[in-house]
Amino acid sequence: GVSGTWRGLTENVNQLASNLTTQVRAIADVSTAVTQGDLTRSIAVEASGEVADLSDNINQMIANLRETTRQNEEQDWLKTNLARISGQMQGQRNLETVSQLIMSELSPAVGAQHGAFFFAEHDEPRQDYELSLLASYGYARRNGETPRFRLGDGLVGQAAHEKKPIRISDPPADYVKIASGLGESAPRDIIVIPVLFEEQVLAVIELASFTPFSETILQFLDQLTETIGVVLSTIIANVRTEELLEQSQSQSQELQQQSEALQRQQMELQATNEELQEKAQQLERQNRDIEIKNREIEMARSSLEEKAEQLALSSKYKSEFLANMSHELRTPLNSILILGQ
Repeated sequence: GVSGTWRGLTENVNQLASNLTTQVRAIADVSTAVTQGDLTRSIAVEASGEVADLSDNINQMIANLRETTRQNEEQDWLKTNLARISGQMQGQRNLETVSQLIMSELSPAVGAQHGAFFFAEHDEPRQDYELSLLASYGYARRNGETPRFRLGDGLVGQAAHEKKPIRISDPPADYVKIASGLGESAPRDIIVIPVLFEEQVLAVIELASFTPFSETILQFLDQLTETIGVVLSTIIANVRTEELLEQSQSQSQELQQQSEALQRQQMELQATNEELQEKAQQLERQNRDIEIKNREIEMARSSLEEKAEQLALSSKYKSEFLANMSHELRTPLNSILILGQ
């Protein structure tokens, strides 16, 4: 009910009150939303002076809080998935099983639609080796063959040679296709990561995605590959230990068999020795008997020689006697013959 100057003053005061109320209400609404966890809001009313400074500070605070919350959520996601996948790998003893587990869990976790796990097959000495496909995710093998890469061949071999990740952002459309039952398309981001343990390459993981990998995902992959390296090294060591144990058991069985064979041979040799000793004793007895017989034969021979000498002497005496008798008989006979004539 005023006019003139008072009317203008009244309207200005009412406008000031209305503006202040609108600004305070906007600040209160945004503050309430922030306390309830909604960090998408911001103060958008026009203001000046201290109210404008207050609005800008609150908006900056919300932006900082939103960024901090985003970083915390990403770190929570990183730590949660790192712990989840690491826990699933613990206790695994088979390389094929753990590699397929890694691809099945890792690929969807980082938003990859294509993945391949190449295991490094080391020879002795471990200076030269090949990388062969051991597990995959959404990967179609070409011509049904298992891809193999030598050190330095392709990006897989190159990543192993350099021992550091290789990333391809916005690859050509004909570089690789991620296919499903309904269609196929080229990925927007590809990363090839070597898995190391004590500076030795154990595997190489390749991932491809329709969306670019974020820095959080790259940090996650970097930390997870360290854990994968430890797990693979443990499995490889266990496999080698089991192989050595099997070899040791096999050698022990062979040694036991050889020992049993030697024992049988020793028993056979002992029996043979006993037989030989018995035969030796028999030979000794036979030798003694032969010696006795030889002595008897010698004695008989001596006796025969003596009797032969006696017989010869007797024959000599008989011959002389007969000669004498013949002479003695011949003389009278001759005289009788003469007389008879």
